[in-house]
Amino acid sequence: MASLIDISPVIDAAIHVWPGDTPFVRTINLDMNAGANLTLSDIRTTVHVGAHTDAPSHYLANGADVASRDLEFYIGACNVIHVDVARGARIYPRDVKAVLTAPRVLFRTGTFPDPRNWNDDFASLSPELVDDLHARGVILIGIDTPSVDPFESKALEAHQAFGRNDMAILEGLVLDGVEEGEYELIALPLRIQGADGSPVRAVLRSR
Repeated sequence: MASLIDISPVIDAAIHVWPGDTPFVRTINLDMNAGANLTLSDIRTTVHVGAHTDAPSHYLANGADVASRDLEFYIGACNVIHVDVARGARIYPRDVKAVLTAPRVLFRTGTFPDPRNWNDDFASLSPELVDDLHARGVILIGIDTPSVDPFESKALEAHQAFGRNDMAILEGLVLDGVEEGEYELIALPLRIQGADGSPVRAVLRSR
């Protein structure tokens, strides 16, 4: 039986979200430990918490919401690729040495090592890389950082490249200890009507 590798961070009150966005809060409304007949809670947070996907409506005017996205983006063969880039750098096609064998690519940069200790200088994607991978048949790109664009970017050039190529994004992955190679990716978003993104429980299955 193939083993599963969880590549999602634990979501709790300690996880960081994008500065200025809504942090994660879980409220316990009924508690069996306090004598209730069941435990019941609610949560409040950004849809971009932890491992998540951005819907086109996050970065394109009149873009599709997350409930409209084709689930084929988020399940199937993928390559995990290690890239050696400096903190704050964008990844360019020249930085990708591995041979692609799957239509989904996850980049391990190691530049955002702890979701509970925010750093602005994480690596990101260049629009040239997004265009290049699209031309090579890639339909989804994921990364182990909070964004496919640099922290200070307002133009969101990589996001725009995803938009014009109709590709899917995964951000906030945890790829520490995951070896390069081909896996099966399972990272389905919630079917939230109108939402600009969704958390995912991202896992890899060894092939």
